Amino acid sequence: MKIKVLESKPTYMKFIIEETDPATANAIRRALVADIPKMAIEDVEFHLGPIRGEDGKEYESIAPLFDEIIAHRLGLIPLPTDLKLFVRKSECKACNGEGCPSCTIIYSLNKKGPCTVTSGDLEPIGDVKLKPIDQNIPIVKLGEGQAMLVYATAVLGTAKEHAKWQVTSGVGYKYYPVVDIDNRKMTPAKAPVEVCPVKILHVRDKKVVVEEEEKCTLCMTCVEKFDPGSINVHGDPSRMIFHFETDGSMSASEALNTALDLLEKRFTDIAGKADTLSV
Repeated sequence: MKIKVLESKPTYMKFIIEETDPATANAIRRALVADIPKMAIEDVEFHLGPIRGEDGKEYESIAPLFDEIIAHRLGLIPLPTDLKLFVRKSECKACNGEGCPSCTIIYSLNKKGPCTVTSGDLEPIGDVKLKPIDQNIPIVKLGEGQAMLVYATAVLGTAKEHAKWQVTSGVGYKYYPVVDIDNRKMTPAKAPVEVCPVKILHVRDKKVVVEEEEKCTLCMTCVEKFDPGSINVHGDPSRMIFHFETDGSMSASEALNTALDLLEKRFTDIAGKADTLSV
């Protein structure tokens, strides 16, 4: 299998997979969607009772939204995830699952109204690099005399357990489009190249040619409008155009490499177990 990157951004990637098949492409898609570990807030502790400000003023520990809704919103905030620094809480040998800097991140949130509480108000207890990626996600709006004091614990998980641990979105692929043109079966000067919705058909040197073939959506409009047999469009099942984006918790390249490493380990484990089976 070969991978050719067409477009790469911090949170978006588009690439071509060659020498493959739909089953392999779908395995990569499933790994990207559901198997990549990610940090997300799992436990939230709300302070109850009055909160005294630095100016001596007392605030009521209350918000317009139920605690459950606020906790749910906190859980969906993308957090920076470095899989080299953290392990799953259930697999942590340093604390045996009790919670420690190797498997958990603790955040504090202390705000007094009137104000809008955002993701940028979450302060990690430890490395400031662990602050939420997007600082402007609204959580709740506090009124006059209202306050919020929260301690939240983030752990590693996967999207198989909950959507808040899903790193990627918009994950999809399609067969690589192949557009074969036979200029002998048409009059190129009269060819309706303008019918192509993605504008990849052109008349060059009295011939109809295709440019940027990968942009073809396989809509078949050209096959319907051109002279019969002059153009053939089909998808190549051995080549796939893949695309996805991340929520910022990790870069697109990190997400792809992690998904491929997980698949390699999974297939190696299956092969090892298959070798132990008696024939």
